[in-house]
Amino acid sequence: MTDTNSLVAMLAGASGFVGGRVLDALLDAPEVARVLAVTRRPLGREHPRLANRIVQFDHLERQLAGLKCQVALCCLGARLGEREGAEDEAIRRVDLGYTLAFARAAKAAGAARFVVISAAGADVAAKSGYLRIKGELEEMLAGVGFGALDILQPAIVLGWPREMAVADLVRRAMMPLVNPFLVGARTVNRGIPVGTAAAAMLGTLRSGRRGAQRYTYAGICALAQLRPRRPAALVAATS
Repeated sequence: MTDTNSLVAMLAGASGFVGGRVLDALLDAPEVARVLAVTRRPLGREHPRLANRIVQFDHLERQLAGLKCQVALCCLGARLGEREGAEDEAIRRVDLGYTLAFARAAKAAGAARFVVISAAGADVAAKSGYLRIKGELEEMLAGVGFGALDILQPAIVLGWPREMAVADLVRRAMMPLVNPFLVGARTVNRGIPVGTAAAAMLGTLRSGRRGAQRYTYAGICALAQLRPRRPAALVAATS
C-alpha cells in the first residue's frame, strides 16, 4: 500500500519544454512527497519538496547511484534544431542513449513505474530516422523490467519552446487550426497542449495500471483528467 504524500518521483529533463511543466505538476500533486529533478544545469528554483541533482549525462548511472524513488518520469529529447537536422547520432545519443541510462538508474533506485514521452508513429520499421529510434527505445525500455511502463505518444506537443526551427514554429502555429479536421484514425496526429501532456504524465501515476501501456491522443487526454485516488489505489505498481 502507498500512503498519501509518500511518493518520491525522479524526473529527467526538468529544465526542458515539457519537463518543466511536468515538474510543476509533480510539485503541485498531493501524493508526491519529493521530486528528484535530474538536470545538466541548476534549475534555479527552490521548493520544499524539490531536490535538484546536477549530472553529466554521459555518466548518468554512476552519478545517480544510491538514490531511491518509487516512480520515474523522463522528458529527455534532442533539441528541436537537432531533430530538424541532421544526424541521427544526436537523436540516438539523447533520445535513446540517455533515456535508457536514466531508465536503468531509475530501476536501480527502486522505481516500479517508468513514464516516458515517445512519439506517435514510433516504430523500428518507420521511414523516419527519428521514429525508428523512438521505436527502438520503446522496445528496449520494455526489457528493463519495470512493473509498469507508460509510453506517451503525442504527434506534437503544442507550445513555444525557447529554441525551435522555423518549420517547427510554423507547424505549431498551424496545428490548433488543423486539429478539428483530424478525425477517426487521424485523431492520433492531433497536437496536444504542453499542459495536457504534463498532466497526463502525472495521470499515469494515478492510473494504477500495470504492464506496458501506450497512449496516443485520446489516451493522453484521458490521463490528464485523472485526479488523486485514495491512498490504497495510488501507483499500484509500487505495492
